[in-house]
Amino acid sequence: MDSVTILEKLIAFPTVSRDSNIELIRFAADLLEEAGATCQILYSPDGSKANLFATMGPIGVRGVLLSGHTDVVPVDGQDWTVPPFVMTERDGRLYGRGAADMKGFVASALAAALKASKMELRTPVHLALTYDEEIGCIGVRGLIETLRAFPNPPLLCIVGEPTGMQVANGHKGKISARAVCRGREGHSALAPLALNAIHLGCDFVGALRGEQEWLAQSGTQDDDYDIPYTTVHVGRINAGIALNIVPNLCTLDFEIRNVAADDPDEILDRLRKQADHIAASAHGIAAEAAIEIDVLNTYPGLDTPAASQAVQFVKSLTGANDTIKVAYGTEGGLFSRDLGTPTVVCGPGSMAQGHRPDEFVTIEQIRRCDAMLSNLLERLKSPWRGEDQAI
Repeated sequence: MDSVTILEKLIAFPTVSRDSNIELIRFAADLLEEAGATCQILYSPDGSKANLFATMGPIGVRGVLLSGHTDVVPVDGQDWTVPPFVMTERDGRLYGRGAADMKGFVASALAAALKASKMELRTPVHLALTYDEEIGCIGVRGLIETLRAFPNPPLLCIVGEPTGMQVANGHKGKISARAVCRGREGHSALAPLALNAIHLGCDFVGALRGEQEWLAQSGTQDDDYDIPYTTVHVGRINAGIALNIVPNLCTLDFEIRNVAADDPDEILDRLRKQADHIAASAHGIAAEAAIEIDVLNTYPGLDTPAASQAVQFVKSLTGANDTIKVAYGTEGGLFSRDLGTPTVVCGPGSMAQGHRPDEFVTIEQIRRCDAMLSNLLERLKSPWRGEDQAI
């Protein structure tokens, strides 16, 4: 079964993050086990979703890990011209939700594992298929905990997010947070006697914008990124019941996307001090005034040195001469930080197509990914000779 045929089957599973991915995981496990792979399905705490960890080749030997998430973003409210969960081939493009982000790579990885079943590998290839990446790299954390108990962790991880088959050695980290602004309710005709929580929220948005301006002008710069500095962004505001009621509650959801050299916790500490100052200035009106900041989710950035053996090895598989860094986050930062595995991001398609109606990946990109993984398998026919040497 080739990668395009597998991709057609993967797209047919509507694995939106809010729903289960278990049917897709079982399909992949059955496909791999029939080819002789060793598979382990790791269920989520509530049993509704699962990760898959599979090995093709010798057991108990350090191998190369191919990582991909199986969940996709919703299609609700999007104007698709093709069925989102049926693969449509047209003009060299393969359309369907997840085609680029990132079932295209998963399909190539599965096809490579099937090809590996007919080869004499001395170094194994592992597959990690995860759930809930799109809502904050949730599912992979349990898989990493399992892998940390293994005596022979992967020697290299390739995360197949869409990079146009360029080799990416870095991405920004992220903190998602919520600011809860508390004021005092009252009748709008007597608004100056109450404390409008929306006004507190607006003052805090001003603090966020001030922090962003400072980061852009004076913060760490990394020119490998399109936006070369750490960014702060407000995505949601929720407040108010009726126009004639001064609201006593306003919530703001915001994020920090940091370059590797910036400590996001230090940025968050500065924002907490700003929040405390804003609230304290309102205590003369309402002693209960407060702005509380809660972290909702966080994942680390990735910053694998461009000169490292891992990056050079993956470049040798693709024929690349240089590297890039990507703006979006991946599970790669967790593999690197929590598992200690050198990690590179490289996969077919463009993230510009991700999360949009009529998402697609080109057949040319899938074939380039197939070629990279075929080159990998040829290298895995030799044993790993030490961390200071290429495979």
